[in-house]
Amino acid sequence: MMLIIVNMVTMMVETDEQSQRTESILNNINLVFIVIFTSECLLKIFALRCYFFTVAWNIFDFVVIILSIVGIVLADIIEKYFVSPTLFRVIRLARIGRVLRLIRAAKGIRTLLFALMMSMPALFNIGLLLFLVMFIYAIFGMANFAYVKKQDGIDDMFNFETFGNSMICLFQISTSAGWDNLLSPILASLPDECDVNFVNTGTNTKGNCGSPSVGIAFFVSYIIISFLIVVNMYIAIILENFSVATEESTEPLSEDDFEMFYEVWEKFDSEASQFIEFSKLSNFADSLSEPLRIAKPNRIKLIAMDLPMVSGDRIHCLDILFAFTKRVLGESGEMDALKQQMEEKFMATNPSKISHEPITSTLRRKMEEVSAIVIQRCYRRHLVQRQMKQASYLYRQINYETVVDLENAPETQGLIASMIHHYGPVPLDDTEREETTMSSPPSYNSVTRSDSQTEYEGYEETFL
Repeated sequence: MMLIIVNMVTMMVETDEQSQRTESILNNINLVFIVIFTSECLLKIFALRCYFFTVAWNIFDFVVIILSIVGIVLADIIEKYFVSPTLFRVIRLARIGRVLRLIRAAKGIRTLLFALMMSMPALFNIGLLLFLVMFIYAIFGMANFAYVKKQDGIDDMFNFETFGNSMICLFQISTSAGWDNLLSPILASLPDECDVNFVNTGTNTKGNCGSPSVGIAFFVSYIIISFLIVVNMYIAIILENFSVATEESTEPLSEDDFEMFYEVWEKFDSEASQFIEFSKLSNFADSLSEPLRIAKPNRIKLIAMDLPMVSGDRIHCLDILFAFTKRVLGESGEMDALKQQMEEKFMATNPSKISHEPITSTLRRKMEEVSAIVIQRCYRRHLVQRQMKQASYLYRQINYETVVDLENAPETQGLIASMIHHYGPVPLDDTEREETTMSSPPSYNSVTRSDSQTEYEGYEETFL
């Protein structure tokens, strides 16, 4: 936005008869701005690819840049091969389009334009009404004031001799400008002010005097209808729509925000499956515009929303939209009505809505993952402690004791020993015992014992 403002300043600096050096400097600055804006556009196209042209503002920027480049090329050609300075100035007007890019960043200007666009149908109808009134009064003026003496405000251009000139006079009166000068010759009816026997060329009508009573009624009625009623209707319509546009712009969410949501959704769901994976949700939330955007890091916030998930850790479009909308609006009374409205609009756009039955949610899945991590951590700690006890027990038996202490063996303690103590050992037949012996991996003791520990084989087999 600052670059656009600086570019506006450079355009304002230009004068009609500036020096060659000043013109060269301004042209170089203009070229720098074109390079910057073109680079920005190319980077966006490279990043968004075909999605770049799905946004109206991007298309507008692209057209402005193309016109700027074409303007430079044509200006150089015209300057070398043609001598028409007027055509050269017209080509250079393409640079003004860059100033219009301020509309994209200026929210107030966009609100005004939105109000104007909303007013267009009503303004068109009022314009037709004004044209009808002007048409009637133009015909009436031609019939009564066509041969009025040309003086004061009535001359060769502003008169009632033809329909076109009458429309010009009435348009001038509609703006409440110069109507008194047009009325003054019509009020002239005395012999010293006009000539009753004046011969008008091309017609048999004689005299160039006006009609004061008809003129006063004509002007008063037309000014009341056109200026005080019809023209003020223009202002009333624009103010009303501007008020509506201002109210919509002050709301937390507008229709543009929902359209932006679906535009971003199309980039992440190119196959139109109505679902995205949970792993893509973080990037999707960060790609949205305010106020629906959830900037990174956002994983914890998204998990806390408790979004329902179907098989494959996928989340439906409406569930995400409802959750993001609820985050912006909060627990308001209008949330239920808005939710129903969004669902109806979604169904109208996507008649074949895919049914889905959630099997879990983001919060529940996170709780399951945390629970699994805690259980795994505790079990690993238990295994480490058990192995340490086994190693310590074997070390004591080998180095300090000659008799095997079965009562203090590690296998008689811990979770497995407690389960055996309460529920009893599971008896195995010969086949199962043989399969278990063949399929069982080597124990810690069998791997770490030395040849001098063969006297404890019977003991080890007891606990294997």
